[in-house]
Amino acid sequence: MPKKIAVILLAAGKSTRMKSAVPKVLHTLCGRPMIHYVLDLVKKLKAAKTVVVLGHKHEEVRKELPAGVTVAVQKKLLGTADAVKAGLSRLGPFAGTVLILYGDTPLLTYETTSRLLKYHTENNLDATLLTAESAKPEGYGRILRDSYAGVCGIVEDKDADDAQKDIKEINTGIMCFNKKSLARALRRVKPNNRKKEYYLTDCIGLLYKDEGLVDAIKTKNTDEAMGINSRVELAKAIAHVRQRINERFMKEGVTLIDPASTFISFDAKIGPDTTIYPFTVIETNVTIGARCLVGPFAHLREGVRLQDEVLVGNFVEMARARVGTKTWAKHFCYVGDSQIGERVNIGAGTVTANFDGKNKNQTRIGSDAFIGSDSILVAPLRIGKKATTGAGTVVTRNVSDKTTVVGVPARFLRRG
Repeated sequence: MPKKIAVILLAAGKSTRMKSAVPKVLHTLCGRPMIHYVLDLVKKLKAAKTVVVLGHKHEEVRKELPAGVTVAVQKKLLGTADAVKAGLSRLGPFAGTVLILYGDTPLLTYETTSRLLKYHTENNLDATLLTAESAKPEGYGRILRDSYAGVCGIVEDKDADDAQKDIKEINTGIMCFNKKSLARALRRVKPNNRKKEYYLTDCIGLLYKDEGLVDAIKTKNTDEAMGINSRVELAKAIAHVRQRINERFMKEGVTLIDPASTFISFDAKIGPDTTIYPFTVIETNVTIGARCLVGPFAHLREGVRLQDEVLVGNFVEMARARVGTKTWAKHFCYVGDSQIGERVNIGAGTVTANFDGKNKNQTRIGSDAFIGSDSILVAPLRIGKKATTGAGTVVTRNVSDKTTVVGVPARFLRRG
Protein backbone atom coordinates (compact mmCIF):
# COMPACT_ATOMS: atom_id res chain seq x y z
CA MET A 1 0.00 0.00 0.00
CA PRO A 2 1.49 3.38 -0.99
CA LYS A 3 2.10 5.78 1.88
CA LYS A 4 0.79 8.91 0.17
CA ILE A 5 -2.73 8.52 -1.19
CA ALA A 6 -5.30 11.19 -1.90
CA VAL A 7 -8.87 10.27 -2.76
CA ILE A 8 -11.18 12.25 -5.00
CA LEU A 9 -14.68 10.93 -4.44
CA LEU A 10 -17.17 11.94 -7.13
CA ALA A 11 -20.68 12.43 -5.75
CA ALA A 12 -22.16 15.23 -7.84
CA GLY A 13 -24.65 13.26 -9.93
CA LYS A 14 -28.40 13.56 -10.06
CA SER A 15 -30.93 10.74 -9.71
CA THR A 16 -32.22 11.15 -13.25
CA ARG A 17 -32.44 7.47 -14.17
CA MET A 18 -33.67 6.62 -10.68
CA LYS A 19 -36.47 9.16 -11.18
CA SER A 20 -35.93 10.57 -7.72
CA ALA A 21 -35.68 13.97 -6.05
CA VAL A 22 -33.19 12.47 -3.57
CA PRO A 23 -29.50 12.82 -4.53
CA LYS A 24 -28.34 9.47 -5.87
CA VAL A 25 -25.63 8.88 -3.26
CA LEU A 26 -28.17 9.33 -0.43
CA HIS A 27 -30.33 6.39 -1.48
CA THR A 28 -30.05 3.77 1.23
CA LEU A 29 -28.77 0.20 1.30
CA CYS A 30 -29.80 -1.77 4.38
CA GLY A 31 -30.64 1.38 6.30
CA ARG A 32 -27.62 3.44 5.27
CA PRO A 33 -26.87 5.99 2.49
CA MET A 34 -24.72 4.36 -0.18
CA ILE A 35 -22.00 7.02 0.06
CA HIS A 36 -21.26 5.92 3.64
CA TYR A 37 -20.03 2.54 2.40
CA VAL A 38 -17.53 4.28 0.13
CA LEU A 39 -16.44 6.60 2.94
CA ASP A 40 -15.80 3.50 5.09
CA LEU A 41 -13.49 2.23 2.38
CA VAL A 42 -11.66 5.58 2.23
CA LYS A 43 -11.16 5.52 5.99
CA LYS A 44 -9.74 2.00 5.82
CA LEU A 45 -7.30 3.09 3.09
CA LYS A 46 -5.96 5.79 5.45
CA ALA A 47 -5.86 8.43 2.74
CA ALA A 48 -3.75 11.49 3.52
CA LYS A 49 -6.38 13.73 1.94
CA THR A 50 -9.98 13.16 0.85
CA VAL A 51 -11.94 15.50 -1.38
CA VAL A 52 -15.62 14.83 -2.07
CA VAL A 53 -16.91 16.54 -5.20
CA LEU A 54 -20.55 17.54 -4.85
CA GLY A 55 -23.00 19.12 -7.25
CA HIS A 56 -26.71 18.36 -7.34
CA LYS A 57 -28.31 19.32 -3.98
CA HIS A 58 -24.86 19.51 -2.43
CA GLU A 59 -26.23 20.96 0.81
CA GLU A 60 -28.11 17.73 1.51
CA VAL A 61 -25.14 15.48 0.74
CA ARG A 62 -22.74 17.64 2.75
CA LYS A 63 -24.73 16.90 5.93
CA GLU A 64 -23.86 13.20 5.56
CA LEU A 65 -20.10 13.73 5.32
CA PRO A 66 -17.81 13.14 8.32
CA ALA A 67 -15.47 15.72 9.79
CA GLY A 68 -12.10 16.07 8.11
CA VAL A 69 -13.42 15.62 4.57
CA THR A 70 -12.78 18.46 2.13
CA VAL A 71 -15.65 19.42 -0.17
CA ALA A 72 -15.42 20.77 -3.71
CA VAL A 73 -18.60 21.90 -5.45
CA GLN A 74 -18.99 21.35 -9.19
CA LYS A 75 -21.13 24.37 -10.07
CA LYS A 76 -22.11 22.98 -13.48
CA LEU A 77 -22.23 19.25 -14.14
CA LEU A 78 -19.82 19.22 -17.07
CA GLY A 79 -18.61 15.63 -16.81
CA THR A 80 -16.21 13.52 -14.81
CA ALA A 81 -13.02 15.26 -15.97
CA ASP A 82 -14.41 18.61 -14.86
CA ALA A 83 -15.41 17.08 -11.51
CA VAL A 84 -11.93 15.60 -10.98
CA LYS A 85 -10.38 18.95 -11.89
CA ALA A 86 -12.50 20.58 -9.16
CA GLY A 87 -11.34 17.95 -6.68
CA LEU A 88 -7.70 18.26 -7.75
CA SER A 89 -7.77 21.99 -7.05
CA ARG A 90 -8.53 21.24 -3.38
CA LEU A 91 -5.62 18.85 -2.86
CA GLY A 92 -3.18 21.69 -2.41
CA PRO A 93 0.51 20.72 -2.29
CA PHE A 94 -0.18 16.99 -2.08
CA ALA A 95 2.15 14.93 -4.28
CA GLY A 96 1.61 11.23 -4.78
CA THR A 97 -1.09 8.83 -5.92
CA VAL A 98 -4.62 10.11 -6.57
CA LEU A 99 -7.37 7.50 -6.39
CA ILE A 100 -10.67 8.26 -8.13
CA LEU A 101 -13.73 6.73 -6.47
CA TYR A 102 -17.48 7.17 -6.91
CA GLY A 103 -20.21 7.69 -4.35
CA ASP A 104 -22.48 5.23 -6.17
CA THR A 105 -20.17 2.17 -5.95
CA PRO A 106 -20.88 0.95 -2.40
CA LEU A 107 -19.85 -2.67 -3.05
CA LEU A 108 -16.18 -1.95 -3.76
CA THR A 109 -13.93 -3.80 -1.30
CA TYR A 110 -10.73 -2.86 0.47
CA GLU A 111 -8.97 -5.92 -0.94
CA THR A 112 -9.60 -4.94 -4.55
CA THR A 113 -8.78 -1.26 -4.03
CA SER A 114 -5.54 -1.96 -2.17
CA ARG A 115 -4.50 -4.41 -4.91
CA LEU A 116 -5.07 -1.67 -7.51
CA LEU A 117 -3.01 0.86 -5.54
CA LYS A 118 -0.20 -1.60 -4.89
CA TYR A 119 0.07 -2.51 -8.59
CA HIS A 120 0.05 1.17 -9.55
CA THR A 121 2.85 2.22 -7.21
CA GLU A 122 5.05 -0.85 -7.55
CA ASN A 123 5.13 -0.37 -11.33
CA ASN A 124 5.51 3.42 -11.11
CA LEU A 125 2.63 3.97 -13.54
CA ASP A 126 1.07 7.22 -14.69
CA ALA A 127 -2.44 5.70 -14.61
CA THR A 128 -3.92 2.37 -13.60
CA LEU A 129 -7.49 1.30 -14.32
CA LEU A 130 -9.70 -1.16 -12.54
CA THR A 131 -11.46 -3.10 -15.28
CA ALA A 132 -13.92 -5.98 -15.36
CA GLU A 133 -14.95 -8.70 -17.78
CA SER A 134 -18.65 -8.57 -18.61
CA ALA A 135 -20.72 -10.87 -20.78
CA LYS A 136 -23.19 -7.99 -21.22
CA PRO A 137 -21.07 -4.84 -21.47
CA GLU A 138 -23.84 -2.57 -22.76
CA GLY A 139 -23.76 0.85 -21.11
CA TYR A 140 -20.11 0.65 -20.05
CA GLY A 141 -17.01 2.14 -21.63
CA ARG A 142 -14.81 -0.44 -23.42
CA ILE A 143 -11.10 -0.83 -22.78
CA LEU A 144 -9.03 -0.36 -25.94
CA ARG A 145 -5.72 -2.20 -26.24
CA ASP A 146 -2.91 -1.84 -28.75
CA SER A 147 -1.20 -4.60 -30.76
CA TYR A 148 0.93 -5.43 -27.71
CA ALA A 149 -2.21 -5.79 -25.50
CA GLY A 150 -1.37 -2.58 -23.67
CA VAL A 151 -4.13 -0.18 -22.61
CA CYS A 152 -4.33 2.64 -25.14
CA GLY A 153 -7.70 4.24 -24.41
CA ILE A 154 -11.33 3.96 -23.40
CA VAL A 155 -14.32 4.41 -25.68
CA GLU A 156 -17.72 5.19 -24.19
CA ASP A 157 -20.56 2.85 -25.10
CA LYS A 158 -22.51 5.47 -27.04
CA ASP A 159 -19.40 6.38 -29.07
CA ALA A 160 -18.25 2.81 -29.79
CA ASP A 161 -18.46 1.28 -33.24
CA ASP A 162 -19.74 -2.24 -33.86
CA ALA A 163 -16.33 -3.86 -33.39
CA GLN A 164 -15.68 -1.96 -30.17
CA LYS A 165 -19.10 -2.88 -28.80
CA ASP A 166 -18.03 -6.53 -28.95
CA ILE A 167 -15.23 -5.88 -26.44
CA LYS A 168 -16.03 -7.55 -23.11
CA GLU A 169 -13.48 -5.73 -20.94
CA ILE A 170 -15.20 -2.72 -19.43
CA ASN A 171 -14.20 0.39 -17.53
CA THR A 172 -15.43 0.46 -13.93
CA GLY A 173 -14.50 4.15 -13.61
CA ILE A 174 -12.18 3.46 -10.67
CA MET A 175 -8.67 4.67 -11.48
CA CYS A 176 -5.49 5.85 -9.82
CA PHE A 177 -3.06 8.40 -11.23
CA ASN A 178 0.23 10.02 -10.54
CA LYS A 179 -0.96 13.49 -9.54
CA LYS A 180 1.30 15.37 -11.98
CA SER A 181 0.31 13.10 -14.86
CA LEU A 182 -3.38 13.55 -14.06
CA ALA A 183 -3.10 17.33 -13.92
CA ARG A 184 -1.24 17.41 -17.24
CA ALA A 185 -3.84 15.23 -18.97
CA LEU A 186 -6.82 17.13 -17.55
CA ARG A 187 -5.55 20.38 -19.08
CA ARG A 188 -5.77 18.78 -22.53
CA VAL A 189 -9.21 17.14 -22.28
CA LYS A 190 -11.67 18.63 -24.75
CA PRO A 191 -15.46 18.62 -24.39
CA ASN A 192 -17.53 15.91 -26.03
CA ASN A 193 -19.16 17.36 -29.15
CA ARG A 194 -22.67 16.25 -28.31
CA LYS A 195 -23.06 16.87 -24.58
CA LYS A 196 -20.25 19.41 -24.19
CA GLU A 197 -18.98 17.36 -21.25
CA TYR A 198 -15.40 16.56 -20.30
CA TYR A 199 -14.68 12.85 -19.89
CA LEU A 200 -12.09 11.60 -17.43
CA THR A 201 -11.68 8.54 -19.65
CA ASP A 202 -10.07 10.76 -22.31
CA CYS A 203 -7.08 11.16 -19.98
CA ILE A 204 -6.09 7.54 -20.64
CA GLY A 205 -5.75 8.03 -24.38
CA LEU A 206 -3.88 11.32 -23.88
CA LEU A 207 -1.38 9.75 -21.51
CA TYR A 208 -0.86 6.84 -23.90
CA LYS A 209 -0.16 9.19 -26.79
CA ASP A 210 2.42 10.97 -24.61
CA GLU A 211 4.08 7.59 -24.04
CA GLY A 212 2.94 7.56 -20.44
CA LEU A 213 2.80 4.29 -18.53
CA VAL A 214 -0.81 3.11 -18.49
CA ASP A 215 -2.03 -0.29 -17.36
CA ALA A 216 -5.01 -2.06 -15.81
CA ILE A 217 -5.92 -4.85 -13.45
CA LYS A 218 -9.18 -6.78 -13.54
CA THR A 219 -11.44 -7.14 -10.56
CA LYS A 220 -12.14 -10.73 -9.61
CA ASN A 221 -15.75 -9.83 -8.81
CA THR A 222 -17.52 -7.72 -11.42
CA ASP A 223 -20.43 -6.94 -9.11
CA GLU A 224 -18.33 -5.05 -6.57
CA ALA A 225 -17.48 -2.32 -9.08
CA MET A 226 -21.12 -1.93 -10.14
CA GLY A 227 -22.36 1.65 -10.20
CA ILE A 228 -25.94 2.31 -9.14
CA ASN A 229 -27.90 4.28 -11.70
CA SER A 230 -31.40 2.81 -11.47
CA ARG A 231 -33.83 1.30 -8.99
CA VAL A 232 -33.10 -2.12 -10.48
CA GLU A 233 -29.37 -1.72 -9.81
CA LEU A 234 -30.16 -0.38 -6.33
CA ALA A 235 -32.12 -3.53 -5.54
CA LYS A 236 -29.22 -5.70 -6.75
CA ALA A 237 -26.77 -3.77 -4.60
CA ILE A 238 -29.03 -4.09 -1.54
CA ALA A 239 -29.09 -7.85 -2.06
CA HIS A 240 -25.28 -7.93 -2.10
CA VAL A 241 -24.95 -5.82 1.05
CA ARG A 242 -27.61 -7.87 2.81
CA GLN A 243 -25.73 -11.06 1.99
CA ARG A 244 -22.51 -9.61 3.41
CA ILE A 245 -24.27 -8.55 6.61
CA ASN A 246 -25.92 -11.95 7.06
CA GLU A 247 -22.67 -13.81 6.44
CA ARG A 248 -20.89 -11.65 9.02
CA PHE A 249 -23.47 -12.49 11.69
CA MET A 250 -23.34 -16.20 10.91
CA LYS A 251 -19.54 -16.13 11.27
CA GLU A 252 -20.04 -14.46 14.67
CA GLY A 253 -22.24 -17.29 15.93
CA VAL A 254 -25.76 -16.21 14.99
CA THR A 255 -28.05 -18.78 13.35
CA LEU A 256 -30.07 -17.55 10.36
CA ILE A 257 -32.52 -20.28 9.39
CA ASP A 258 -33.02 -18.79 5.92
CA PRO A 259 -30.57 -15.95 5.11
CA ALA A 260 -32.34 -15.25 1.82
CA SER A 261 -35.49 -14.13 3.67
CA THR A 262 -33.78 -12.37 6.59
CA PHE A 263 -33.36 -8.59 6.43
CA ILE A 264 -30.86 -7.08 8.86
CA SER A 265 -29.68 -3.46 8.79
CA PHE A 266 -26.01 -2.54 8.69
CA ASP A 267 -25.62 -1.43 12.34
CA ALA A 268 -27.67 -4.11 14.13
CA LYS A 269 -25.96 -5.95 16.99
CA ILE A 270 -26.83 -9.61 17.64
CA GLY A 271 -25.37 -11.82 20.36
CA PRO A 272 -24.07 -15.39 19.89
CA ASP A 273 -26.39 -18.40 19.80
CA THR A 274 -29.35 -16.24 18.87
CA THR A 275 -31.59 -17.73 16.18
CA ILE A 276 -33.32 -15.58 13.57
CA TYR A 277 -36.20 -17.30 11.80
CA PRO A 278 -37.34 -16.58 8.20
CA PHE A 279 -38.99 -13.35 7.05
CA THR A 280 -37.68 -11.29 9.95
CA VAL A 281 -36.86 -7.59 9.49
CA ILE A 282 -34.34 -5.96 11.83
CA GLU A 283 -33.98 -2.22 11.26
CA THR A 284 -31.23 0.22 12.23
CA ASN A 285 -30.13 0.79 15.83
CA VAL A 286 -31.37 -2.58 17.13
CA THR A 287 -29.50 -4.67 19.70
CA ILE A 288 -30.32 -8.32 20.35
CA GLY A 289 -28.69 -10.27 23.16
CA ALA A 290 -27.42 -13.83 23.29
CA ARG A 291 -29.58 -16.96 22.99
CA CYS A 292 -32.65 -15.08 21.78
CA LEU A 293 -35.26 -16.46 19.38
CA VAL A 294 -36.66 -13.97 16.86
CA GLY A 295 -39.33 -14.64 14.23
CA PRO A 296 -40.61 -15.89 11.91
CA PHE A 297 -42.30 -12.78 10.47
CA ALA A 298 -41.02 -10.54 13.28
CA HIS A 299 -40.32 -6.84 12.76
CA LEU A 300 -37.87 -5.09 15.10
CA ARG A 301 -37.84 -1.38 14.38
CA GLU A 302 -35.39 1.32 15.34
CA GLY A 303 -34.41 1.56 19.00
CA VAL A 304 -35.30 -1.99 20.10
CA ARG A 305 -33.08 -3.54 22.80
CA LEU A 306 -33.51 -7.21 23.65
CA GLN A 307 -31.52 -8.65 26.53
CA ASP A 308 -30.48 -12.33 26.64
CA GLU A 309 -32.90 -15.23 26.08
CA VAL A 310 -35.80 -13.11 24.87
CA LEU A 311 -38.38 -14.75 22.60
CA VAL A 312 -40.02 -12.56 19.94
CA GLY A 313 -42.26 -14.81 17.89
CA ASN A 314 -44.66 -14.91 14.96
CA PHE A 315 -45.91 -11.56 13.62
CA VAL A 316 -44.58 -9.51 16.53
CA GLU A 317 -43.65 -5.88 15.89
CA MET A 318 -41.56 -3.85 18.33
CA ALA A 319 -40.43 -0.23 18.18
CA ARG A 320 -38.30 1.71 20.69
CA ALA A 321 -38.76 -1.09 23.22
CA ARG A 322 -36.37 -2.35 25.90
CA VAL A 323 -37.07 -5.94 26.85
CA GLY A 324 -35.58 -7.79 29.81
CA THR A 325 -34.05 -11.25 30.01
CA LYS A 326 -36.28 -14.30 29.44
CA THR A 327 -39.33 -12.25 28.47
CA TRP A 328 -41.67 -13.82 25.92
CA ALA A 329 -43.86 -12.23 23.25
CA LYS A 330 -44.72 -15.24 21.13
CA HIS A 331 -47.63 -14.26 18.86
CA PHE A 332 -49.33 -11.32 17.09
CA CYS A 333 -48.24 -8.37 19.27
CA TYR A 334 -47.32 -4.72 18.93
CA VAL A 335 -44.94 -3.42 21.58
CA GLY A 336 -43.91 0.21 21.13
CA ASP A 337 -42.24 2.80 23.37
CA SER A 338 -42.02 0.31 26.21
CA GLN A 339 -39.71 -0.78 29.00
CA ILE A 340 -40.35 -4.37 29.97
CA GLY A 341 -38.73 -6.22 32.85
CA GLU A 342 -37.45 -9.78 33.10
CA ARG A 343 -39.50 -12.99 32.74
CA VAL A 344 -42.60 -11.18 31.51
CA ASN A 345 -45.18 -13.11 29.48
CA ILE A 346 -46.86 -10.98 26.82
CA GLY A 347 -49.91 -12.85 25.56
CA ALA A 348 -50.98 -13.21 21.96
CA GLY A 349 -52.69 -10.14 20.48
CA THR A 350 -51.36 -7.68 23.06
CA VAL A 351 -51.05 -4.05 21.93
CA THR A 352 -49.35 -1.14 23.63
CA ALA A 353 -51.46 1.81 22.52
CA ASN A 354 -48.61 4.29 22.62
CA PHE A 355 -49.95 7.15 20.46
CA ASP A 356 -52.62 9.53 21.74
CA GLY A 357 -52.91 11.54 18.53
CA LYS A 358 -50.14 13.97 19.45
CA ASN A 359 -47.46 12.17 21.45
CA LYS A 360 -45.84 8.75 21.77
CA ASN A 361 -46.24 7.63 25.38
CA GLN A 362 -44.35 5.07 27.46
CA THR A 363 -45.55 1.74 28.83
CA ARG A 364 -43.56 0.22 31.71
CA ILE A 365 -44.07 -3.41 32.72
CA GLY A 366 -42.37 -4.81 35.82
CA SER A 367 -40.53 -8.12 36.01
CA ASP A 368 -42.53 -11.37 36.30
CA ALA A 369 -45.76 -9.69 35.10
CA PHE A 370 -48.28 -11.72 33.10
CA ILE A 371 -50.07 -9.87 30.28
CA GLY A 372 -53.09 -11.85 29.14
CA SER A 373 -53.99 -12.43 25.50
CA ASP A 374 -55.59 -9.51 23.62
CA SER A 375 -54.75 -7.01 26.36
CA ILE A 376 -54.67 -3.38 25.26
CA LEU A 377 -52.31 -1.26 27.34
CA VAL A 378 -53.16 2.44 26.92
CA ALA A 379 -50.04 4.54 27.55
CA PRO A 380 -48.79 6.34 29.54
CA LEU A 381 -49.01 3.35 31.82
CA ARG A 382 -47.15 1.42 34.49
CA ILE A 383 -47.85 -2.24 35.28
CA GLY A 384 -46.16 -3.43 38.44
CA LYS A 385 -43.99 -6.46 39.20
CA LYS A 386 -45.84 -9.78 39.22
CA ALA A 387 -49.04 -8.05 38.11
CA THR A 388 -51.58 -9.81 35.86
CA THR A 389 -54.01 -8.61 33.22
CA GLY A 390 -56.86 -10.88 32.17
CA ALA A 391 -57.52 -11.86 28.57
CA GLY A 392 -59.12 -9.01 26.60
CA THR A 393 -58.45 -6.40 29.28
CA VAL A 394 -58.19 -2.73 28.34
CA VAL A 395 -55.82 -1.16 30.86
CA THR A 396 -56.06 2.63 31.14
CA ARG A 397 -54.62 3.20 34.62
CA ASN A 398 -51.53 2.04 36.48
CA VAL A 399 -51.58 -1.44 38.00
CA SER A 400 -49.82 -2.04 41.31
CA ASP A 401 -47.39 -4.86 42.05
CA LYS A 402 -48.92 -8.32 42.50
CA THR A 403 -52.34 -7.09 41.37
CA THR A 404 -54.74 -8.74 38.91
CA VAL A 405 -57.05 -6.61 36.74
CA VAL A 406 -59.72 -7.69 34.24
CA GLY A 407 -62.44 -6.20 32.03
CA VAL A 408 -63.12 -3.22 29.77
CA PRO A 409 -61.97 -0.91 31.15
CA ALA A 410 -59.74 -2.80 33.58
CA ARG A 411 -60.97 -3.16 37.18
CA PHE A 412 -59.34 -4.59 40.25
CA LEU A 413 -59.92 -8.33 40.77
CA ARG A 414 -57.50 -9.39 43.48
CA ARG A 415 -54.10 -8.77 45.00
CA GLY A 416 -51.33 -11.33 45.53
